Amino acid sequence: MKKIAVIGIGAGDPRHVTMEAVDALNGADVFFVLDKGPAKQQLLDVRQEILDRYVRDHEYRLVHAPDPERDRTAGGNGEAAGEYAEAVADWRRRRADAYEQLITTELGDDETGAFLVWGDPALFDSTLPILADVASRGVPFDLEVIPGISSVSALAARHHIGLNQVGSPVTVTTGRRLAGEWPPGADDVVVMLDSRQAFQQYARDDIDIFWGAYLGTPDEILIAGPLSQVADRIAAERAEHRERKGWIMDTYLLRRTAVTCGD
Repeated sequence: MKKIAVIGIGAGDPRHVTMEAVDALNGADVFFVLDKGPAKQQLLDVRQEILDRYVRDHEYRLVHAPDPERDRTAGGNGEAAGEYAEAVADWRRRRADAYEQLITTELGDDETGAFLVWGDPALFDSTLPILADVASRGVPFDLEVIPGISSVSALAARHHIGLNQVGSPVTVTTGRRLAGEWPPGADDVVVMLDSRQAFQQYARDDIDIFWGAYLGTPDEILIAGPLSQVADRIAAERAEHRERKGWIMDTYLLRRTAVTCGD
């Protein structure tokens, strides 16, 4: 039976790789890599550095495939939300086609193929649901999932904070959702995938922000403080580095400052 390992490799620092992940890396015969183009070569370079650092006395094959383009102009809030959902569903179907092709043509019956997932496979990553789609098509394989250090965990560590306050939950959401409304009842909100810089619309509120970009990489940027004071600086840093590198990955925590800690 073919085996697929989905391995979380952390937020960008090769040292984020766990010992469990190292064992899984050394058990893989084929590593599948979806190429996002020259602008994101750094993402491929980190994966190769991880393989060079941790795979020992073990031959493997590296198989590249182009990552299907996603329509990032579709949809928004309100009535356009359905358009956005369909664009994502279409992209996932085309990615599932690519995964199916890789598994059926590049992996032997008794071999293990691995997908190296940025961060943690369980948090805002499409690999697991796409593989479930492939399995539903009748493609047989055993699945192993190795957790990784997420950008959320790395963000909290870099800023020396906990994600939640005493007796309070933390909400994890997207920039698209935050642009629509502040999560009801939430005081601590972690935001991922915020291409629209939704934090700016809350700059007049009593909110602190803990922001990080390119976490774990040599290009890491950290900014924290009252949102009213640092929102413009964050927006400027995002624009500058996105223009220079061609891409940006950032995550942030918004915390209402009026919250009093205690049960």
